[in-house]
Amino acid sequence: MGALTPFAAESAAPLDQLNLKILKLENRLQRERVARLKAEEIAEKGLRDLYERQQQLALLETIATAANQSGSIDDTMRFALGAICQHTGWGFGNVYLPSATIPDYLTPAGVWHAADPGLLAAFISLTLKTGFAIGDGLPGRVYQSAKPAWIADLTLDRNFPRAEVAVLSGCRAAFAFPVLVGNDVLGVLEFFHHSTVRPDNQFLGVLAQIGTQLGRVVERRRAEQKLMHDATHDPLTGLPNRLLFSDRLERAVATHLRRPDIGFAVIFIDLDRFKLVNDSLGHSAGDVLLQEIAQRFSQALIKSGHKLAAGEAVTLARLGGDEFTILLEDIERSSVAVDVAQSLQASLHNPLFIDGQELYSSASIGVVSSEAGYTSAADIMRDADLAMYRAKGEGRARVEIFDESLHVDAKRRLTLENELRNALKKNEFVLHYQPIIALGSREMTGFEALVRWKKSDGQIIPPSDFIPLAEETGLIVFIGSWVLEQSLKTLARWQQDFPRAKPLTMSVNVSPRQFHQTDFVEQVINAVTASGAPPHTLRLEITESVTIQNAQQAIEILRRLRQFGVRVSIDDFGTGYSSLSYLHQLPFDTLKIDRAFVSALQSRSDGGQIVQTILDLAKNLSLDVIAEGTESEEHVNILHQMGCGYAQGYFFSLPLDETAANEMLSANVAAVKALPLLD
Repeated sequence: MGALTPFAAESAAPLDQLNLKILKLENRLQRERVARLKAEEIAEKGLRDLYERQQQLALLETIATAANQSGSIDDTMRFALGAICQHTGWGFGNVYLPSATIPDYLTPAGVWHAADPGLLAAFISLTLKTGFAIGDGLPGRVYQSAKPAWIADLTLDRNFPRAEVAVLSGCRAAFAFPVLVGNDVLGVLEFFHHSTVRPDNQFLGVLAQIGTQLGRVVERRRAEQKLMHDATHDPLTGLPNRLLFSDRLERAVATHLRRPDIGFAVIFIDLDRFKLVNDSLGHSAGDVLLQEIAQRFSQALIKSGHKLAAGEAVTLARLGGDEFTILLEDIERSSVAVDVAQSLQASLHNPLFIDGQELYSSASIGVVSSEAGYTSAADIMRDADLAMYRAKGEGRARVEIFDESLHVDAKRRLTLENELRNALKKNEFVLHYQPIIALGSREMTGFEALVRWKKSDGQIIPPSDFIPLAEETGLIVFIGSWVLEQSLKTLARWQQDFPRAKPLTMSVNVSPRQFHQTDFVEQVINAVTASGAPPHTLRLEITESVTIQNAQQAIEILRRLRQFGVRVSIDDFGTGYSSLSYLHQLPFDTLKIDRAFVSALQSRSDGGQIVQTILDLAKNLSLDVIAEGTESEEHVNILHQMGCGYAQGYFFSLPLDETAANEMLSANVAAVKALPLLD
């Protein structure tokens, strides 16, 4: 081809320039296209991120709202698991909680969620029975750091003990986050995915917020649960209290009314002589004793489980003080309750050790069952209480089943109590006097004042019927004060009418309640002063148990009485709690041998040994001795030969009214013979 002509050369130059411009335009367009695509990509990613962020915030809000409305911690956790799995598409979520018994250890809560449980069955089973020490496995690491953690590939993680079963079950990735209150981890939630998944730090941040929100809810629920628990449980023993027991009993009654075949029973328990522990060892020892007994009762109920049919429910509660109750629900027969009551008694046979001291306890137990046709919880508790009091009245440490006769007794006691309250106003109390005889000379040295209740209709109420009732109601304080004043007035008159070298004495019984009145000493001093009788002619008779209740207080009271000149006798010596360990500290003057020991002089071979022991003790302590219940010449002779100084009983005289006692004093006989029994 030949060379271009000048014209051709000139025409080619503009063409090249045009191609160059086109190329530049194409490059420019390409750059603009790339820039636009990148901008669109950035915008799209921003929108995706914004959407994902909005979804994550929506997840956080949903969980927070549901958690605040949830009725329990388990429900809160279960909802959170489901919501997170649904949002992320992850297939399995599980909850761990700190162990209540092992420090720094997580245990499965039994709360989990799985989209396809069958596919993950092996891994779920392993997870629900695997615990983790702090730092071990995914849950342990989160527990230790208190921060979320992510495992992109389980097969590459060296601190994941469940990896083999997880992979075989189709799990490859995992993340977990803590439930937090401040820096305290209250739980750990973990999740699993079927594929490897790169960590999402933004999502982990949201999970941390969810963990904090759940922590607040858990803390609030626990506070509410504690308030509810405290309101329905006894703070000392941790047992249900009266409120919770009454609620369960009312439900049991309602259930029985709907379905009479579903029976129930109530066991009412009152510890015997618990007040003695409080008074002698202090209230802290009493509290420990109650806690120990509550434990024994709980263990006894567990051990007696073989006596309870399947499905039966048991509630052990402390009503207050030393009173416990048990509700047995869904029982087939009332004999089950009796079996349980007997097992409770057996649980107290072994001693308890409180503050280094060995103590024995027993209980009086009353039993009622739905077989009696109850329609109210109040009636059941009333009758269970009556049955318990029957057990206490029959000698304690026994079980009594309620029967209708207890209703009759209760009504009679209520009537008697009302009449007793008016007896003092109506002057229905009278005094009888039993002579006290010096065995050596057979001379009458004094009397014991004995109160009798003679109603306006002429009916005589035995002391055994009204004295315990008076003690229980506190009326004994007023009756005792009246007896003291009246007997001292009579004594002063007799001392004036029948003067002797050694003036007549008057023995007056003092009840525990009366003795522990804050102004008891002043009452005695005022009564003696008002009567004009010499203080040393009054003998106050108290029982051993009175001194045991508060030894230091008793010593102080007796010391003040001794300073005034009044003499004091221990009544029924040897039948109560032994006070030998500190008897020498108490300013007593006289021991009274109980009639049971005197009767045993003839009927039991060891009777004489017991009486002789008491006499020897009294001699060593320089105390006088009066034997009660001497009913025969043989009694008198044996006692005299053993060295007993004084006696009283039917052999010498029955209790006499004031007129008959006057006649005996007027007769001035040395040998006193029995007189007919007077009202």
